Amino acid sequence: MGLLQKLLVGSLSVLAVAADRKPTIDFKAGNGSLLLASTSSSVNVVLDGADWPGVLRAAHDLAVDFGRVTGVNGSVTANGKGVKSAETIFNVTGVSKDWSVGGSKGNGTVKGSGTIIAGTIGNSSLIDALIKSGKLDVSDIEGQWEAFVSTVVKNPTNGTDEALVIAGSDRRGTIYGIYDVSEQIGVSPWHWFADVAPQSHDSIYALRTTKIQKSPSVKYRGFFINDEAPALTGWAKKRYPMSQWNSPFGAEFYSHVFELLLRLRANYLWPAMWNGMFNVDDVRNGPLADEYAIVMGSSHTEPMARATKEWKTFGEGGEPGWQWATNNATLYKYFTEGAERVKNFEQVITVGMRGYHDTAMTPDVQTDVLEAVVNAQQQILEEVHGDATAVPQMWCLYKEVQDYFEAGMKVPDHVTLLWTEDNWQNIRRLPVGDEKKRSGGAGVYYHFDYVGDPMNHKWINAVQMQKVYEQMRLAKDREADRLWIVNVGDIKPYEIPISHWFDIAYDIDAFDEKSVPKWIEDFATRTFGAEHAKTISDIVDKYGRLSAMRKFELIEPKSYSVLNYEEADKLLAQWEEIGAKAQSVYDSLPAAQQPAFFQMVLHPVLAGGNHVDIQVAGARNMIYSGQARNSANKWFQRVIDGMKKDHNFTVQYHSLLDGKWMHMMDQTHLGYHGYWQQPMRQTSPMLRWTMNLERSLAGDLGVTVEGSNATVPGDDRWHSNGGGSLDLPAMTPYTPPRWIDIYNVGTQTTNWKIQAEPFVKLTQSSGTLDPDSDDVRVYIEIDWTQIPSGEGRKSVMNITSSTDYGTQFGMPTINLQLNNTALPSTFTSGFVESAGYIAFEAEHWTRLTPSGNLSIKVLPNYGRTFSGIKLNSNLAEGLTSTTAPTLEYDFYTFTSTTSQKALNLTLILSPTLNINPKLPLAYIAQIDDLPLQRRQYVIDQPQPNFPKNWGEAVAQSAWYNTTSWGAVDKGSHTLKVWLVESNVVLQKVVMDLGGVRESHNGPPESWRVGGDGTTG
Repeated sequence: MGLLQKLLVGSLSVLAVAADRKPTIDFKAGNGSLLLASTSSSVNVVLDGADWPGVLRAAHDLAVDFGRVTGVNGSVTANGKGVKSAETIFNVTGVSKDWSVGGSKGNGTVKGSGTIIAGTIGNSSLIDALIKSGKLDVSDIEGQWEAFVSTVVKNPTNGTDEALVIAGSDRRGTIYGIYDVSEQIGVSPWHWFADVAPQSHDSIYALRTTKIQKSPSVKYRGFFINDEAPALTGWAKKRYPMSQWNSPFGAEFYSHVFELLLRLRANYLWPAMWNGMFNVDDVRNGPLADEYAIVMGSSHTEPMARATKEWKTFGEGGEPGWQWATNNATLYKYFTEGAERVKNFEQVITVGMRGYHDTAMTPDVQTDVLEAVVNAQQQILEEVHGDATAVPQMWCLYKEVQDYFEAGMKVPDHVTLLWTEDNWQNIRRLPVGDEKKRSGGAGVYYHFDYVGDPMNHKWINAVQMQKVYEQMRLAKDREADRLWIVNVGDIKPYEIPISHWFDIAYDIDAFDEKSVPKWIEDFATRTFGAEHAKTISDIVDKYGRLSAMRKFELIEPKSYSVLNYEEADKLLAQWEEIGAKAQSVYDSLPAAQQPAFFQMVLHPVLAGGNHVDIQVAGARNMIYSGQARNSANKWFQRVIDGMKKDHNFTVQYHSLLDGKWMHMMDQTHLGYHGYWQQPMRQTSPMLRWTMNLERSLAGDLGVTVEGSNATVPGDDRWHSNGGGSLDLPAMTPYTPPRWIDIYNVGTQTTNWKIQAEPFVKLTQSSGTLDPDSDDVRVYIEIDWTQIPSGEGRKSVMNITSSTDYGTQFGMPTINLQLNNTALPSTFTSGFVESAGYIAFEAEHWTRLTPSGNLSIKVLPNYGRTFSGIKLNSNLAEGLTSTTAPTLEYDFYTFTSTTSQKALNLTLILSPTLNINPKLPLAYIAQIDDLPLQRRQYVIDQPQPNFPKNWGEAVAQSAWYNTTSWGAVDKGSHTLKVWLVESNVVLQKVVMDLGGVRESHNGPPESWRVGGDGTTG
């Protein structure tokens, strides 16, 4: 097995070794493999000059790619006439590639070597001759959409003993087959857009194997360049001269975009629309797209291939004239011009109409008006093309437009219904019933980047790929697979999720819910080599969870708890861990690979972690200054330093490769305050400075406890509690260690000491604090063997200081409530109460009982804390407690609840939506033999409103749904849960018996007995 095969096979799951990644290239001779090129011999790529322009162009790229890998460019021969026969094809646009790709190396000459013959069935005389002679079997791909076959053929032409032959069923099939070789030899699709260094090899061989690439899972697969200011627009203005319409988005820019799409095996594009008019800014744009074989479209708010800005530039009546009911004659002409302009190019025409520039067309739903628009557009397409039904079209049901459909509006059957998600990766609706029978099919418009409520998310990648796969698998299974388009903002921050998006759209059956880490590892192997691939996978996978937990723009000082469960500390520790790993990998990589790693991995990891650190430091400053801690000023400074770090990360990005990416990452992201739109300038969280030049009236020592922002001595709120005492949350053998903070609040150095009973174990019992000392966190554990079993034991910790407190404040004391509770021997599996709560991950059930073929599947590394679970069928719906699989969780409580102080059960679920409006998302729960409770937790509201409490749900990346269970005695219990719709994803369960405290992700998982063979 060759080196590349070993790397690929070793890095992929069984499922992921699918046809689209089947290796056909090796770098060592063996098993009669065919030498294609080496450092002293060039490959010859042979085509028919009559083939599609995009095929000839891709062949040129392949010849250059061989040079990138071996140092020797390949040559291109078209019908035996050399490259000149292909060169003229590209004069239409004036954006020609350099076709001087002979086999020279330096000033010397090299001999020819291997041959690659590429062509499209029916357009290449070379391929057709091989088929006719029986030397090439294309029966598995002929007549298919974007399929290809690759194989070694003996004596393919006169004078050629053997050749690697690539035959495409259509032009893009051939192009994908060509670029498949490029990627295998070591040239990344991101070689230009992310500066991925090509791999170097002395020799390249073709394996004697046949690769049959089937049609893609999704017919049209593309991305939308959107929200492209300030970053992409600023970058493009600097790099490219402005066109006559003052836009930098011309053919020079789009040539790179088109190549990227094709190398990623995509075929479809919505062009930039904030600052661009694709067909106007540069008259070469449309012809160039067609030469490359890119299918063009336009966004949900840009019908009939006309850009938003065109109406303001050319339209009659300006913005008020964008009304069909009052200006339809003008709009009919305007739409006709759009259709005529692109009639000779491959397009998916957007139909329908929204209000001007991404707004609602009318304040209410007027289906008759919009139906008139669509009917007129069909008439236009009939006039321009002769048959409107033969023109690919889509109607995007974005935001308020979906309400027109739900109100009964009809569009022709051949129009694709493009369903959307909520701009936050949660699909809103999918086909049901007869909607699946439409000849136009259905698709999905998705977002990695978004501008709007409840807050923008457009700075850097905050996409969890497990969530993307789960939702798009749902779409595929429910037959929304005609067109997938994803909003990627500036392109640049989303290189890795874009690659994943197009891979699943190309062959979704190569993936499952466990594939993401292995997919990342494979991507890293191809991009950076095998040595660090596993580490990179761990970094990127954890980054996806941390960044999607709460989008960066939504993180505020109050988002993650500083006081409870050490939530903020543990979160920052994870960011620091992956930051250190990423920096270590970066430092170990060859210099040529560092720019790409910085862009795709190191920058988002370091900048993202620093962003969270700034907000947490801001929270500490506010809390600690309220406690009069001297250290509040250190956190003040940490925020300022973090702001400078953030700026320096951007400067580092801008300085890469002599400023190639200047203005990328210009997007503001610090300073969002309760309004969705971006701040005009970066600003820090609110901060307070502690005056530490004067002595505190309370002396020099301060103490606080876990779960409280009160301090002793010196906090008037606590005088009624003895003048200087605090209560630590209750402790049991099943709680984690508790903690207190000890710190300086004065101007003098003080020695402190804690006096506690012998069974109280402290990580530190004494120390010295000067005015500039860091705070000391003391963890408290109990030796339960020294305490009789039972509840209600009290213990006091006394804290003394060497400096005088004055007469009005007593010595600080910490009150401990100790409950030495014990489990009965009969409780052998399940979760144990932890001082007033039980929390557990949904994956950790005690028992699972399937229902027929229906069961539960685990989504590893999905969601905010650990994983998610859902039904194993994306087609299941309308289930009950008798037809759904049964999940059982055993648990033990030491606290009895009453009808007045009930046990409250909270399910933390992914913020997915009601994809079938007639069957809203729901679950059923039961504790012991109490009556079942069925809860519909996504409550739809009239459009354009999203479901009730949706803004909070997407901000937290979770629905919280709580049921109350009244009086429950202490002892052993069982919770049963039934998920009754396929789009229900359960992440975590929290039971509150009076001890749950505020946090973002809920309490940490409680003590667990058995279940997976562990205790605790």
